[in-house]
Amino acid sequence: VQLQAFGGGLVQVGGSLRLSCAISGRTRSSYKMGWFRQAPGKEREFVATISWSDSSTYYADSVKGRFTISRDNAKNTVYLQMNSLKPEDTAVYYCAAGRAFSNGPGMDYWGKGTQVTVSS
Repeated sequence: VQLQAFGGGLVQVGGSLRLSCAISGRTRSSYKMGWFRQAPGKEREFVATISWSDSSTYYADSVKGRFTISRDNAKNTVYLQMNSLKPEDTAVYYCAAGRAFSNGPGMDYWGKGTQVTVSS
């Protein structure tokens, strides 16, 4: 399984961005797809997951109500719509896939990150 994230960029506080993650290779219906992020000097943290089978979602408290994860199985793509962005959302965002828990641990495959910078 290979993943490629794109769609990052520079946005002002309060703005929006949509990240996409293209997935290739053999996925399983039991997989969860997820987004994680890592800010400079900090550890990587969980953002959101979505189940490949039933689209159930799970979010970190810090993004709940502002971010929406979704998937398009026909396009093998997972999205992260980010609204009301804050400076603390600045980070490299990574997509991941695997037999993971809803809150993130256990991802088997990782893509390269895409930078999101929120300017104040």
